[in-house]
Amino acid sequence: MVKNNNMEILILLFTIFYATLAWRKLAWATAFVIAFLPVYQIRFALFGLPLTLLEVMIFVLFTVWFVQGLKNKEIPLFWKLSAQGGPASGWKNIKNYPFWKEIIAVLVIAFISMLIAGASNASLGILKAYFIEPIMFFIVFVNIYKLKENREKIFWALAFSAFIISAVAIYQKITGQLIPVEFVNSGRVTGVFPYPNAVGLYLGPIIMLMVGWLLSLRSASWRRSNPVSLRLFNPRGIATAFGLAMTVILSLMSIYFAGSEGALIGIIVAGIIFGLLHDKLSRRAVIAILILGAVVLSINSGIRQDVYQKVTLQDLDGQIRKQLWRETWQMLNSSPVNFIFGAGLANYQQAIAPYHQSGIYIRNDDPEFDKMVQISLEYQQKVWQPLEIYLYPHNLFLNFWSELGLVGMLLFIWIIAKFFMVGFQLIKQQVTRYELCVVSLLCAMIVLVIHGLVDAPYFKNDLAVLFWVLIGMLGVLNIEKKEHSH
Repeated sequence: MVKNNNMEILILLFTIFYATLAWRKLAWATAFVIAFLPVYQIRFALFGLPLTLLEVMIFVLFTVWFVQGLKNKEIPLFWKLSAQGGPASGWKNIKNYPFWKEIIAVLVIAFISMLIAGASNASLGILKAYFIEPIMFFIVFVNIYKLKENREKIFWALAFSAFIISAVAIYQKITGQLIPVEFVNSGRVTGVFPYPNAVGLYLGPIIMLMVGWLLSLRSASWRRSNPVSLRLFNPRGIATAFGLAMTVILSLMSIYFAGSEGALIGIIVAGIIFGLLHDKLSRRAVIAILILGAVVLSINSGIRQDVYQKVTLQDLDGQIRKQLWRETWQMLNSSPVNFIFGAGLANYQQAIAPYHQSGIYIRNDDPEFDKMVQISLEYQQKVWQPLEIYLYPHNLFLNFWSELGLVGMLLFIWIIAKFFMVGFQLIKQQVTRYELCVVSLLCAMIVLVIHGLVDAPYFKNDLAVLFWVLIGMLGVLNIEKKEHSH
């Protein structure tokens, strides 16, 4: 929490600068938010209200957009029918935002979950930072992204953010500096974040978007409808391709150095699906790689055993997570109220405490493991693993269930399922102008979901905004498809 007077002055000056930017160049201000999502870590208080720099930017951006809409005699909270912009000419030109029903339901359920948690300061903060503000940004974002001339700014912002985080992570790996104290001897990097897994959670989905953009440089159909793409064989196109390739490579290296295995597995699975969906050449390459991988696994028992342990969660991290999930299920299943409503926003740690074990014995390949744990104190100490109470259950579905209740979990499952249904429908209908963008968006969500099976890919300020950015991108493309079909 920022308390230094000089820092408060700097934050005030930055807010004035950003408000000026938003008033004059709303699209650039939107891209600025995306480029600097990690600034949620800069925290301070205003009249006793805890805030982050990211929250300030979102509030300023939304306010400027809303005021400008009123100034232009538009209805800001509704979306004009034309994706090309222009003044509205009455209610006949007004339509709903993409995923609008789901968004309203999310806000209602989140508000109820805040009340279930006793309307504590922590639950109010979660409601504000993970639901209200990301959806405020979503509303502005779709209005910006629907204009094709703004899309390049958004993609550059994502690339810039990924590059900076990766550069810091690589610097940490090379020098050993700037790593938080608790991870200094862990061999893992954290980038600009306080813990390693945050690197994979943030960069994983962005990598797939960058891969789609990079491949689009040689795609004529993409270039015709997306100014974000450039002709490859010119100086700017070459520079763009080089920059994107470096960003992807550095991001992958950063995730590897961070030891974010969930993100790496998600990227591998998403990369396979990307190749299968993209074109015949990439499809054949993926099939060849899969065959080669199957051969390697069949002849190398060591690699096969390592893969099996990771997939079945028999390694250290996997056993810790399974214990965490067991405790979470016990809490949810302890009463009908918990089963239906969960723990409430920001109330998971308190709710799980009665069911928490201080530690577990980590199983190994010892055939006498169970016997030795019973009779040997020395053996017990050797395999004992203390467990802390985490903020979340480290599983996408249990996260939403414990925070938003059963209905909230089902709602987010529906949002993600609808995202995939809309995306695959666009591909099935052979809307070639969107193919690479849609495929990369689907694969970005695949990374998020797969990593989310063992982590918390939504309940963090930057990740919540990034989630709704993905939803907004696909929603805009789907609406464009409907407009072009009429």
